[in-house]
Amino acid sequence: MKNYTITVNGNVYDVTVEEGQSTGAPAPRAAAPKAAPAPAAAPKAAAPAPAAGAGSVTVAASVPGKVFKVEASVGQAVKAGDNIVILEAMKMEIPVVAPQDGTVASINVAVGDAVENGDVLATMN
Repeated sequence: MKNYTITVNGNVYDVTVEEGQSTGAPAPRAAAPKAAPAPAAAPKAAAPAPAAGAGSVTVAASVPGKVFKVEASVGQAVKAGDNIVILEAMKMEIPVVAPQDGTVASINVAVGDAVENGDVLATMN
């Protein structure tokens, strides 16, 4: 019997394998893999809190991806449909637009940030 430590998708397993001739059928006494204790995962960073002057209208990510470009700035007047942020997801550029006319109160992301679906990217008044 041989013992192996195998890592699959970040999970570590201790596996015992019987040596012998392979018949194509499973060995009569195959040992089930036991999960080795995993190291404690670092806590996920909390989403950035909106700035003190944050607006009442949120502009959220519609898909998970990476911030490719920030097209609006704080204090800028925008109309409904104007681009606020451009996300990159699955090699596509996806615009995140203003839901209504108003003024950008805060930008909560920077170029290169990873975002999840529903994360607040900006706020408006």
